[in-house]
Amino acid sequence: MGVFSKTCEYAMRAVLYIAQRSHQGHKAGIKEIAANIDSPEHFLAKILQKLSKEGLIQSAKGPNGGFYLDKQGLQRPLAEIVHAIEGDQIFIGCGMGLSDCSEENPCPLHEDFKKIRHQIAQMLQQTTIGKFNLELIKGQLTLHK
Repeated sequence: MGVFSKTCEYAMRAVLYIAQRSHQGHKAGIKEIAANIDSPEHFLAKILQKLSKEGLIQSAKGPNGGFYLDKQGLQRPLAEIVHAIEGDQIFIGCGMGLSDCSEENPCPLHEDFKKIRHQIAQMLQQTTIGKFNLELIKGQLTLHK
């Protein structure tokens, strides 16, 4: 099981796939993206719509249309994808899912999870969308299960 929700996992994989295709000069359609990241099409369509609305990816209509990223998009941190899909929960939420967990009222995992949460937030903030492009294009990394 991953750290992120299924929706967030698909969103990150989709954006990284779109970044890869954009770098190669192509726009990617929903069917192509879904097939290459092992995602159900109908579910992915909703995710891409949200990411597009948030300005994380761009879309073009027509026969040569599809989703793509511009140079500015490649410089954005992965944290923005997570925030667009899940809000701040992964950055501030309780490791046990308790709504009343806080510094004043900590759950049993509070202190340990706070450190892990901070490391995840730092990694997501420091890693740009474009960071993995070369490795993906060369086939050194994968977006498949």
